[in-house]
Amino acid sequence: MDDRELQLKIDAYSDMLFKLSFLRLQNLQDAEDVVQEVFYQYVKKRPVFQSPEHEKAWFLKVALNGCRKVWRSAWRRHRDIWQDGEGEAPDTAGREADSDVCGREPEESVLRQEENWRLLQAVLALPEKYRDVIHLFYYEELSVKEIARATGRGESTVTSQLARGRKLLRKSLKEGYDFG
Repeated sequence: MDDRELQLKIDAYSDMLFKLSFLRLQNLQDAEDVVQEVFYQYVKKRPVFQSPEHEKAWFLKVALNGCRKVWRSAWRRHRDIWQDGEGEAPDTAGREADSDVCGREPEESVLRQEENWRLLQAVLALPEKYRDVIHLFYYEELSVKEIARATGRGESTVTSQLARGRKLLRKSLKEGYDFG
């Protein structure tokens, strides 16, 4: 494997893997470590893929396994989840808002960033099984079949987890607007 081929894979998958890892672990350094480990495993194992979908599923599966490994570690269990940002997550949900600023009123941009932050908070508050499928479906635009393959869950399980996750999100976001 040459450096150019590796760089192409890093360019294609690193952002997706980081977002998934961060969503799962809620810690910047841990998410970065998982992404590094995924590419280390790629270089070490040199897998042969049957299709682009198989390749993407392999990268997602290795990232999810890496997240589980970090989550189970003794070090992880004895420290605060949000220690690296004074309780704030990086702006992963609002990155596109920065590029919208031109041509929009500043108030609209701020409101959009605030809504993205609320949505990210609501997704992070979901139980892990719903958080994963919501992220993969909406943020990474994977099909139910691809999510099932990447997570090792059945398609019907993914479908029901998506429905339950959406219901929990609606309830959570609606409660955020109830003032009385």
